[in-house]
Amino acid sequence: MDVEQVTNWPFDEIEHSYDAKDTMLYALGLGFGSDPLDKDELGYVYEDGLIACPSMAVVLAYPGFWLKDPQTGVNWKKLLHGEQWLEIFQPLPAQGCVVATPKVDFISDKGADKGAVIYWSREIFDQASGSKLARVAGSTFCRGDGGFGGDNLPGPTPAPIPKRAPDSTCTLTTLPQQALIYRLSGDYNPLHADPDVAGAAGFRQPILHGLATYGMAARAVLKTFCAHDASRLRVLDVRFSSPVYPGEAIRFEFWNEGDDIFFQARIAERDAVVLNNGRARITP
Repeated sequence: MDVEQVTNWPFDEIEHSYDAKDTMLYALGLGFGSDPLDKDELGYVYEDGLIACPSMAVVLAYPGFWLKDPQTGVNWKKLLHGEQWLEIFQPLPAQGCVVATPKVDFISDKGADKGAVIYWSREIFDQASGSKLARVAGSTFCRGDGGFGGDNLPGPTPAPIPKRAPDSTCTLTTLPQQALIYRLSGDYNPLHADPDVAGAAGFRQPILHGLATYGMAARAVLKTFCAHDASRLRVLDVRFSSPVYPGEAIRFEFWNEGDDIFFQARIAERDAVVLNNGRARITP
């Protein structure tokens, strides 16, 4: 990894226009509308009174797979999405134009045998009004790029998961074709579509995008705590821990702790935790 080059990567301001069709397609990629008679979810996939799912912010003004650029010196084949953080300041418009300038916040050197972690972020603004809509941030685990002599800097403290039984749960079943739908929102990695690519990576079939599982966490929070009122969800943070295969049922387990809702998500049939250290915050 060329640490100086990555740290000071010359991102341009990104202008991203999207319409109602894009908003509905994103929601369909999270499984909204699986039951076409569910009127509570219909608002996210139907143009009459269309609502944007708050987690859609993670695909807006996305800089693309910039770490694949040879100038970064990063071993892109060994990258993993580690964590995702989102803070919503205003409800996302169902259609419009946003602007953002991504940046690298810092890089933590975990050692030659452990890799490095890139922490990045972008603030998203409504172009027309100038209002700040959201802050999107995350970490990328670079398994092949540690040991460059940098500091082992700590990232944000993961949200704690209580030891007691969950206070509530929500189970959502993914669609068999869900990865093929979700990829149309901008992530065309063949790992999520091509059985041969998935097999070469050690998976029995194409896996669901981590950010699709993340968006399903937003869907579960909206259903369980917000009566599908998207304006109430303000924070959604997670740590990715294992992939989901399209068609599997995801069980979201929630703990209420003051202003925060902590959660994890698991595939019961495989006893696999797929999202961990989750935290959501909603307005009353």
